[in-house]
Amino acid sequence: MKYVIGVDLGTSAVKILLVDQHGDVVQEVSKSYPLLQERAGYSEQNPQDWVDQTMAGLAELMKNFTGQPEEIEGLSFSGQMHGLVLLDDRNEVLRNAILWNDTRTTEECQEIYERVGKERLLEITKNPALEGFTLPKILWVKKQEPDIFAEVNTFVLPKDYVRYRLTGELHMEYSDAAGTLLLDVAEKTWSNEICESLGITREACPPLVESHAEVGTITEEIAEITGLSKRTKVFAGGADNACGAIGSGILEDGKTLVSTGTSGVVLSYEASDEKDFAGKVHYFNHAAPGAFYTMGVTLSAGHSLSWFKDTFAEDISFDELLADVGDVSIGSNGLIFTPYIVGERTPHVDSTIRGSFIGMDGTHKKKHFARAVLEGITFSLNESVEIFRQHGKEIDKIVTIGGGAKNETWLQMQADIFQANIIKLKSEQGPGMGAAMLAAYGCGWFGSLKDCADAFLKEDKVYTPIPENVEKYKGLFKIYQGVYGKTKELNEQLMEYRN
Repeated sequence: MKYVIGVDLGTSAVKILLVDQHGDVVQEVSKSYPLLQERAGYSEQNPQDWVDQTMAGLAELMKNFTGQPEEIEGLSFSGQMHGLVLLDDRNEVLRNAILWNDTRTTEECQEIYERVGKERLLEITKNPALEGFTLPKILWVKKQEPDIFAEVNTFVLPKDYVRYRLTGELHMEYSDAAGTLLLDVAEKTWSNEICESLGITREACPPLVESHAEVGTITEEIAEITGLSKRTKVFAGGADNACGAIGSGILEDGKTLVSTGTSGVVLSYEASDEKDFAGKVHYFNHAAPGAFYTMGVTLSAGHSLSWFKDTFAEDISFDELLADVGDVSIGSNGLIFTPYIVGERTPHVDSTIRGSFIGMDGTHKKKHFARAVLEGITFSLNESVEIFRQHGKEIDKIVTIGGGAKNETWLQMQADIFQANIIKLKSEQGPGMGAAMLAAYGCGWFGSLKDCADAFLKEDKVYTPIPENVEKYKGLFKIYQGVYGKTKELNEQLMEYRN
């Protein structure tokens, strides 16, 4: 039997899958690491934590592996997008990585618009300047930490750094490069125009490769630490959302994905770069060869639920927290939650907005709040669904992965709010499976990623909209959409009271 490994470097943990030639997950290992938030709006991690926990996870996986190390033919990556890892001329890390959910760079976003031009930026990168992207973070370091910036030789994104530590080879692939604001998305090359406009040397941008490209093999040192074979091929991998799409079979027109992780995304396959969403949603290179995808983002999806549990129900499990939400009526007895606890991305590009519970009274119990959180997350994701529909996309089938695929009530809620059939997969592994599929494709097991998806992925259950519920949620969704405009100014006024 032959195997591949998919390494999914997330925001809270690294998840490692060992997958056989039938697409079955033989082993699964997860290792967590801390998030560093020294003040409001800041979000960082120590890249060495990623490396240490990835090594520990691979070593644990190999310790329990009953086959020969040589049977594991390939390894590939999925990684959290946008995070900035700065390296000196010896490829050593210069500071903690600034992550995708860090919102300190509002001024730098404005600087990008002033120097490049808003329309020109959209023409080149197909995306607006947002705090979460990589380029504003580079400019923040350039301005606020000039001594560190003076030592910068190159930058990479999180999974690229871990891959470098496994192979000794430094690259970036297109699906992650598209989220830097430095890539010409259509031409698949670093933009000299943007680099020159903002005083960034073209040489600081790493070499670009395809997601399925073999970029090296495991080094002797890593082989000794982990137990992997030195002959294990390492492939470039992809951005977490691109890999989530691959791992869910979003590999042809008409396919849509909803992924509920720390953040939440609504992602749709695009065969070309020709559509114009005017920057309302992201437009990125897919990890599938020659393809693209469009995507709306809820910054705090699963994170909203985790925050609620950690703050108000720390001593119980998620299953216990959500056990009674099915007994609560639609609308949570007049309670609405907006998941803006770290700002919002789609459709409101707003780093200062914050979340709300609207409609609280003395009859509400924990189960009402829990359901309101689920409904609020789903309403936010539905705003992206609506943008796609307004631009002519037909969305009647949605594959759902992540936290939103683990609860029956939430799955039906998605069908009712999105007004679409919700497909749950038999083995829902998301980005980790996508990374493994890139390795399988790179190793030559299949002629295409679609062939791989046909062999690896199977539907488990389909949830269909209930007409009565759909009508109720239409009214609630309009109320939800009104909360942003009515709380925006209040949140701006509260900014001076935040630490």
